[in-house]
Amino acid sequence: MSRFSFNQITAKHWGLEDLVKGLVAADVDKVALWREPVQEYGLERSAALVRDAGLEVTTLCRSGFFQAPDWFDDNRRAIDEAAALGTPVLVLVSGGLPPGSRDIAGARRHVADAIAQLVPHAAAGGVTLAIEPLHPMYAADRCVISTWDQAMAIAQQHPVGQVGVTVDTYHLWWDDTALDKISRAGSRIAIYQLADWVTPLPAGVLTGRGLPGDGCVDMAAFHAAVAQAGYTGPIEVEVMNEELWQRPGPEVLAATVASYQAVT
Repeated sequence: MSRFSFNQITAKHWGLEDLVKGLVAADVDKVALWREPVQEYGLERSAALVRDAGLEVTTLCRSGFFQAPDWFDDNRRAIDEAAALGTPVLVLVSGGLPPGSRDIAGARRHVADAIAQLVPHAAAGGVTLAIEPLHPMYAADRCVISTWDQAMAIAQQHPVGQVGVTVDTYHLWWDDTALDKISRAGSRIAIYQLADWVTPLPAGVLTGRGLPGDGCVDMAAFHAAVAQAGYTGPIEVEVMNEELWQRPGPEVLAATVASYQAVT
């Protein structure tokens, strides 16, 4: 449990103050926060809340979406938010194709160029940009970076510690080459996230993840790969699930802790 981090989206409807109280009551000292609820509560208030509670913010989720017209300004704000919260990692979801475009290769080049423009500001704030490859089914509308190789190709253009890659079991489990490459990634692993792939897929695929152990992902194989890479940082459980979201926050946390303990 010393490495466990509760990702805020797993209990989406749990207010930030109650979330913090619930984590403290459960002796959980790590949390991953999302930009929208932090902005709603207020950045300075959020930073003070988690700091006063003694919580470590493992990541801020999420920025990127480089197809948006305001991507540059929004990502710089996200970097500043991460620095204010004291988290060393900002998760980047690259975004999909621009409206009307079919040029996925061009979109990927733009992601690489955009990250290069953001690196100086992130480095100045002590924030690592963590590129997250998403399952290929999201390539059109959410994330043109679909594979470990695509994410690493961008990250390796920059110094270690400035740009890394997110290991998310839900998004990478299908790739038969990923585990070997993850095991050799060394310090490029910026954060490790757990969620399971359950079948049959629900109608809302984005919100159909399972708690670790509820699906078909070989969690033990991922644990071995990240350990071989030398990663010893936090392990977040990040589950987007409509049914889970209907349950009270303390129940969601308890179920998440139980699932984490069962697979680690």
